[in-house]
Amino acid sequence: MYNNFMEIILDKYKIDEKEVDFYSPLVLAYVGDAVYEVFVRTMLALKGNMSVHNMHKKSISYVKAKAQSDIVHRLYDRLTDEEKDIVRRGRNSKSGTIPKNADVSDYKYATGFESLIGYLYLKGRTERLFEILEMVVSGEVN
Repeated sequence: MYNNFMEIILDKYKIDEKEVDFYSPLVLAYVGDAVYEVFVRTMLALKGNMSVHNMHKKSISYVKAKAQSDIVHRLYDRLTDEEKDIVRRGRNSKSGTIPKNADVSDYKYATGFESLIGYLYLKGRTERLFEILEMVVSGEVN
């Protein structure tokens, strides 16, 4: 029996965990952005019924580039060497887009954070992924 929707996806479209090591950091960030967004939206929805407008305003404090950059800086010492490498690869990747409402440095670190989230998710390391996301929303690293 599956515990959640994401486990079903990972099981159905399973890839060899080693293949994820060769994914572009931008692909990892693309997936990580979606995983993080779903986590934040779900967390906010489960905190109580509120208007979508209010949920959106609250979610911005978690998902904007500056917030993600701050998170990865505060979280950095708690990451493994492997996780730090993923953040570094994401931060140093050339995205081809210029952020409109974010500082370039914040945007790069946010990409590193999203790369880490995507990496952990695609590797199936959901316990570690949840541990990191819990640190973020609990205020441990916020």
